[in-house]
Amino acid sequence: MANVNESLKTLHSEITGCLGAALVDHESGMALGTEGSGLDLDVACAGNMEVVRAKMRVMEALGIEGGIEDILITLQTQYHIIRPVGNALFLYVAFDRKTGNLAMARRQMASVAAGLAV
Repeated sequence: MANVNESLKTLHSEITGCLGAALVDHESGMALGTEGSGLDLDVACAGNMEVVRAKMRVMEALGIEGGIEDILITLQTQYHIIRPVGNALFLYVAFDRKTGNLAMARRQMASVAAGLAV
């Protein structure tokens, strides 16, 4: 398993325009690690826990098999990506929409998530 802090530093440095990155416990919404200061990551982690829980409830209600690969939230000026890591955690990244590259960010998150998976 890769080091959490190093993994988050990698995301923050390799995703152009990254505002923040976090590894979050999806039961409590608590960050196990954060990197960046472009937004309040504690608030973002807690709020995105609710997004993940809501999506999981809807998938269950609809009988959708399989898991979440990632959740993308597009804002006028930012992209936010949530990517599950195993059954209890998720990676969260927010980055500038003008300078960042969505495809590259998703690819980098997939790589980091694979390294963090237990």
